[in-house]
Amino acid sequence: MPVRILSPLTPARRRASVVDTRALSKGRRLKRWTAAKGQHAGRSASSGRITVRHRGGGQKRLYRVIAWGEEKENTPGVVEMLEYDPNRSAFLARVVYRDGDRRYLLAWEGVKRGQPVLASVQAEPILGSRLPLERIPVGSPVFNVELKPRQGGKIIRSAGSTAALQEITGPFAQLRLPSGEIRLVPKEAWATIGQVSNSDHRTERIGWAGRKRRMGWRPEVRGKAMNPVDHPHGGGEGHNPIGLKYPKTPTGKHALGVKTRKASKYSDRFVVKRRQK
Repeated sequence: MPVRILSPLTPARRRASVVDTRALSKGRRLKRWTAAKGQHAGRSASSGRITVRHRGGGQKRLYRVIAWGEEKENTPGVVEMLEYDPNRSAFLARVVYRDGDRRYLLAWEGVKRGQPVLASVQAEPILGSRLPLERIPVGSPVFNVELKPRQGGKIIRSAGSTAALQEITGPFAQLRLPSGEIRLVPKEAWATIGQVSNSDHRTERIGWAGRKRRMGWRPEVRGKAMNPVDHPHGGGEGHNPIGLKYPKTPTGKHALGVKTRKASKYSDRFVVKRRQK
């Protein structure tokens, strides 16, 4: 959907934009597939201490339970409406099946009301169809991909993201991920054909601090503006450099130029080509 530039009524709105959601439905949500979503403000459940900084506040949200891999297999459905989801960057497609059941699916780019939907091994490989990777034509864009068969979609789920099915070799399918990494996935794993909806999300500009606060983010403060007890960069009179050989995190670790991926990971054997640095 296109990005709508806000009217410059204030200095903050002059540089702000939002994704135009006027085409989305304003109907009531599906209560059966809606659950409460707690707020933790970045604090651990055991001690209550802050474990993730800069989180807290924000608008209350209700979680929409999405059928990541629990679509009604071999049951035709129709897209009833498109809805906004406050918990993710992509939109949701409400699907009504032939037996009357309704579920939420991750919407794809170009989805329209009344579009047929089918999750089946024998499904036609068109936009929105969900089927095993071995049944999808090579070169097709896919999203909501499983890492293990029948586990449910785990990757390629954010707005505008898509992966390319490059080839089928033996028991694996080769996918090119948005990061440039080429990865092997079991060919029996399921995926949806297309691209995740709301590809214009990346061009949206927040504009002002209050809007960020309503998203659940608290302000960030520079380490050099703190006291020595609060950050390794803190202390000193006036505007001074950090006085260290390398920048540090609040806990004293290297902050820049250090790889954070483990040297040996269980999934290394499935990576054909590492993402570009």
